[in-house]
Formats: sequence, structure tokens, C-alpha cells
Amino acid sequence: MFDGYVDTNFNNPPSGFNGLRNFDVRSDMPHVNMGMITIDHAPAPVGFHLDVGFGETFDIIHSGNRDPGAWNYFKQAYVSLKPKSWHSIEIDFGEFVTSAGAEVIETNQNYNYSRSLLFAWAIPYSHTGVRVQYALGSHFTGSFQVVNGWNNVEPINSGKTYGFTGAYAWKKVTWNHNYYVGPEHAHTTKGWRNLYDTSVAVNLTDNLTSYVNFDYGRDKNVGPGASTWVGVAGAARYAIGKKYAVAGRLEFFDDKNGFSTGTAQTVKEFTLTGEYKITGWLMTRGEFRTDWSDKPFFENNGSGTKTQPTLLLGLIAYVAPKK
Repeated sequence: MFDGYVDTNFNNPPSGFNGLRNFDVRSDMPHVNMGMITIDHAPAPVGFHLDVGFGETFDIIHSGNRDPGAWNYFKQAYVSLKPKSWHSIEIDFGEFVTSAGAEVIETNQNYNYSRSLLFAWAIPYSHTGVRVQYALGSHFTGSFQVVNGWNNVEPINSGKTYGFTGAYAWKKVTWNHNYYVGPEHAHTTKGWRNLYDTSVAVNLTDNLTSYVNFDYGRDKNVGPGASTWVGVAGAARYAIGKKYAVAGRLEFFDDKNGFSTGTAQTVKEFTLTGEYKITGWLMTRGEFRTDWSDKPFFENNGSGTKTQPTLLLGLIAYVAPKK
């Protein structure tokens, strides 16, 4: 796949950056979000998955770690084991994306072009370690993970982060639960971080889908005190025929201590996205988004302001084998 965009920030920030965005970070000029090739072989009984690419997205998802340079070109890289005698149990070893969140890194698999505040600031992008996945009955799938932490290929301390996930799937409703806990501060196992993430996705009709996502996080600081963050997001998408779609998202994020965004603030955002499929492999999205905070957090011609309206046009090309 290949993903690029051009964005206009009506605040005209001198830095040229959009505040509180993770992938659509630049304004007023074209940018490459990412180019990526995925190679996947289903475990029968041994398989593997590789996501290899370049672009601003790859730089951002690896920006906070100490990984060797070569790892910056991988979004996922893991080996899978699933012998028939294990009765639907699969074990993955390597780097894999987090189970938390209602959105994913690939633009074309989301409702909107830009990612939510929760995806950008409440949860991790990926983990490196071991993941055991299993199915119980026809409706429940769970996993247990032992990983190096949030967005780290190499460990930053002697501890491990533990992940517990569960997904209940019915005909039109999927309910996901994710809990991660472990020490996330460098060179110490003191100060554990807890994250609970849940989302409910509903396929109301063949054309209308929606989801609600909730996150609560708490980081016990190495010194006295703790930081907490909480947020909720809701979104819906309506397909108009096979080529057009419109999607909207509304959310609330309270960064009580400024742990995630760097400022203690409450932020809201509204996004409206229009989608047009030019061909079976080429998609364009136009998007209007407004973020607003209770603090003058955003740039505005050199001064601070509480709102940030933007307009974006994205182009996404993707080719995959037909199943």
C-alpha cells in the first residue's frame, strides 16, 4: 500500500505541525504517510507475518524507543506456531501491533483518514515478545501476552508488561476488552502502568457500521504520585453504493496530569470524512476536523489558541490478493 496526504491548518502554525496529531502531522504541503509491503503465510503449522515499509508513520511509531535502526522499517515481524494438535491455540514470537484501540495504523482500514485522540495518546502502537491466542467456543477469542513494554523492541528495564485480551463476536456485534500492566520506566521496575481499553463495534446494516471506544490509563510515577488519562470516542460510517462513503467521529479525552500530551488538559474533537473509491485499488478521502482544548494548547500565527480546524485530502493505494 501507499498513503499520502496534503493538509491545511487554518491556524497557520509557524512550526508547520498540527497539534495532537500522530500521522497527519504536517500542514500546507504534500507528505508521504507511508509505503508498505505485507508478506503473510498462515501457520500450518509454522507461519510468519512481515510488514515492511517507510515514511512518516514508521518514523513516528518508533520515535520513542531505543530500537536498532533496522527495526524502524518494520511495523510487524513475527513467527507463528499453530499445530493441529493444539486445538486452535496459536503462539506468536516477535513484534506485533497492540490489541488495544478501535483503529489501526493502516489508513484504509479505518473510518476516517486521521486517527482519534485515543489512538494517538491513550494506547501503545506495538509490542515485542510472546503472544498466545486461543478460541473458546464459537464466540470468544482471547490472548495472553508477555512483552517488553509499550513500543519497545529492546527492553528498557528488567521487567515485563503483561497483556490480557478478550473478544466476543456475534453476528452483528463485536466487543473487545484489553488490559496491559507492567513497568514502563527506563532502568527501573518501579512505577507500573495500567491500561484498560474496550470497544464495541456494531454492523447495523450492510452499509451502516459504528463503534464506541473507551480508555482508562494510570501510570505510577517513579517519584510520588501518579498520572491518569481517560477518554471515549464514537464513530459511524455509511456506505453509499460501492464507491462512496461518509464517516463521522466525536470524542473526549481528559489528560488529567499532562502525561500523554505534555499539558494537563481536556480535549475534544470532531471529524467528518468523505470517501471515494476511484478504482478497486485506489481511494481518496477528504476530511474536515476540529480539535478544541480547555487550554490554549494549539499554535495560531505565533500565539496560543484553544481550537484547531484543519482540512485534509488523502490518497491511498492498496493491492492485495483476492480471497
